[in-house]
Amino acid sequence: MLAAPFSARLDAQQITGYTPQRAATQRAAEAAAIARPDSVRVGALARALADRPHIAGTAAQARTRDLVIDALKQAGIATEVREYRVWLPHTIEYGVWRIAPNPRELDLREGRIAQDPTTIAHPEYPTVNGYSGTGDVTGDVVYVNYGLIEDYAQLDSLGVSVQGKIAIARYGRSFRGIKAREAEKRGALALLMYSDPADDGYVQGDVYPEGPFRPDRGVQRGSVMNGAGDPSTPGYPSTANAKRIPVEQMPVPRIPVLPLSYGNAVELLKDVRGTNIPRGWQGGLSFRYHVGPGPVRARVKVWSDSATAAVKSIWDTFGIIRGTDFPDEVIVIGGHRDAWSPGAVDNVSGTVSVVEAARAVAEQMKAGWRPRRTLLFATWDAEEWGLVGSTEYVEDDSLRLMRGGVAYLNQDVSASGPSFGGGGSPTLRGVLRDVARSVPDPSGAGSVYDVWRKSSGVRAGDEPAMGDPGGGSDFAGFYNHLGIPHSDWGFGGGNGIYHSNYDSYTFMERFGDPGYRYHAAAARVGTAMMMRLANADVLPYDYVEFARTMRRYLAPIDQNLKAKGWTGSSAPLASAIDRMERAATAFASARDAALAAGLTTTQQAATNRALMQVERAMTRAEGLRSRPWYRNLIYVADVDNGYGTMVFPSVNEAIRYGDPALFGRELADLVQRFDAATAALDAARAAVQQR
Repeated sequence: MLAAPFSARLDAQQITGYTPQRAATQRAAEAAAIARPDSVRVGALARALADRPHIAGTAAQARTRDLVIDALKQAGIATEVREYRVWLPHTIEYGVWRIAPNPRELDLREGRIAQDPTTIAHPEYPTVNGYSGTGDVTGDVVYVNYGLIEDYAQLDSLGVSVQGKIAIARYGRSFRGIKAREAEKRGALALLMYSDPADDGYVQGDVYPEGPFRPDRGVQRGSVMNGAGDPSTPGYPSTANAKRIPVEQMPVPRIPVLPLSYGNAVELLKDVRGTNIPRGWQGGLSFRYHVGPGPVRARVKVWSDSATAAVKSIWDTFGIIRGTDFPDEVIVIGGHRDAWSPGAVDNVSGTVSVVEAARAVAEQMKAGWRPRRTLLFATWDAEEWGLVGSTEYVEDDSLRLMRGGVAYLNQDVSASGPSFGGGGSPTLRGVLRDVARSVPDPSGAGSVYDVWRKSSGVRAGDEPAMGDPGGGSDFAGFYNHLGIPHSDWGFGGGNGIYHSNYDSYTFMERFGDPGYRYHAAAARVGTAMMMRLANADVLPYDYVEFARTMRRYLAPIDQNLKAKGWTGSSAPLASAIDRMERAATAFASARDAALAAGLTTTQQAATNRALMQVERAMTRAEGLRSRPWYRNLIYVADVDNGYGTMVFPSVNEAIRYGDPALFGRELADLVQRFDAATAALDAARAAVQQR
C-alpha cells in the first residue's frame, strides 16, 4: 500500500460543500482510504477476469459475474445481481470470399500468438459485429473511405454509387453503427469494415507482440446498433415477461456487416480499380487505393441464432453500502464487465478499479468512517452491444434515480497507459480536480493532478481540458437520459488492440500497465470521489463552472446562423446563461456562509433536493426530436457521428437540418430550461439560508 504524502499540501479546512470542522475529518478519512488500493490484489483480479474471452450472453461472462460478486463479498459488502432478458443474437455462421478475380475464401480468424498464452489457451470469439443483419450476398467492391456522410457526398460527386455493391470502409472518425446505417441507406448489399494501418497499425508504431499497435491479423469487433439498451424493449426494462417490438422496428442493420483485419482487406482492395480516390482517402497499405466499383467482386455471409435463441440473460452486479443520514440519495460508480475478447483494457481495467474502490471504502468503514449517502458499486453487462446492461438498470430504477441520484461515476478503460484524463459534467469537474490533487501519481512525480497539468502544458491559471459527455459509454442512461451529473477518468496510452483478441493480460503487463499501478491509481481516485460525494453537507456541484462552460458554446451557433443567412442569434440563450451564472454565484456565496455557521440536517436535505433538480431541469420528457430516449438538452452523441459530442443538440440539430422555424422554437425552449435550472438554484439558496 502507498502512504498518502499529498494530503499535507491540501487545506484541510477547505472542501467545497463541507463545514470547516467536518472538512478536516473528511480529508483524513480520504487520505487513509486512498492508501488502501493494492496493485497486487488488483492485478490478481484483473488476470482472473481477463483469463478468457467473455462476451455478453455466454457462460464465460457468467463466470465474471461470480468473480466480481465473490470479491465484493470477501470485502464484506452486501451484493445484488440483476438479471435481464435481452435481445442479443449471436452470429453462428459467417464468411467473406473474393469471388473474382482469383477466387479465394478469406481466413477471418485473428489467430494465436506464441508469446500470448491467452490466445493459445482459449478459442477466440468470432470476428463479427454485434447486431449485424443476416444474409448471403455477392457484389462488386466499392471503397468508401471512412464511410462518413461526407464521404458518400464525394462519391456522389464522382458518379459512384454503392447501390447493389459491397462497401468496404476503414474504421475510425465515426461510430461503426453510423457507417452501417449510411451504407444500408444508400443501397449497399453489405458492409465490411477494416482497421487501416495508418490509423492504429504499423504506421503508428511496432505491432503486437513486439509493440502495442495492431498486427495485420488484428480485428476490431463491435456492435452496429444505433441506440442504447435492449432494442426490443425501447424505454422500459427487459424483464422476463417484457413485451418486445418486432425486429423490423429495431434500430439495427438489415444488411450483413463484418469486420476485417487489414491483412484481409488487402485481398479485396489491392485490385480494385475504377475511379481514382479523392484527396485524403489514401490509407497505409502498400499500394495505391482506388474507389471502384470492381473488378473485384466479393461474397459476404452472416447468419445468427435470432430465430432460435435471440433472447439471452445478462447480469448486472452491485455492491451496496447504505447511507446513514440520506439513504435515498445514491452515488453510483460503475464500469462494464463484458468484452469482445479477454478485455484486459476494455474493460477489465474499469471493472477492477470499481471493485478495488469498493474494497477501500469497506476497509475505511472498519476504521470508523460511515457514508451519509448510499454508495452503489456496479458492473454492467452487455455494454459492448449498446450500453444494454446499464440502460436496463436505469429504466428499471428510473423513479428512484430521478428522486435521489446524486452522481454517476464511470470507469470505462481506466488503465491502458500513464496519461491521465478526465471528463463529464462541468458540475463535477472541480471535485475531480481536487481529488486528483490528493492522489499520488504512480510515476512518483507528484500528484495525479501535478502530472496531468504538466503533461497538458496549460498556462498558469488555466486548468487541464476535460472531455464533454457525448455518448458511447454507460453514463448515457444516467446523464443523457435522466440528467444525473457524471464524472469519468482514466489513464491512457496509444495502442491498436481495441476490441481484438489481443486485448489480453499479456498485452496489459507488457505495454498497458505493467505492475497494475495505474489500475490502483484509478481506484484511488474512485475511492476519494465516492467518499467526497457521500458525506458532503451540501452537494459540491459547481454551477458557476457549468454556466461559464456553456457560454463557450454560443459562438458556433451564431457562426452557423450566419453561414445559413438566417436571422436571429444566440443572444436569448446567452442572457439565460448569464442569469444562471449570477444565481450560481449567489448560491455558492450563501452556501459557504451557511456552512461556516453550521447547517442542520433538515437544511442540508432541502438544499440538496433543490440542487439535484438543476440539471434535471435541462432535460425534457419527450426527448430530442431525432432520438426521444435522449432527454438531456446540453450534451449528446452526434446523431450523424456517434463518437463526436453535440452541444445544445435540440438547437444545433435544427440548424443542421435547415429548419429556421424549428430553431426558433428550440432556442426558446432551451432558454426556458435554463431559467428552470436557475429557479432550482434560487430554491437551493433559499433553503441553505433558511433559519
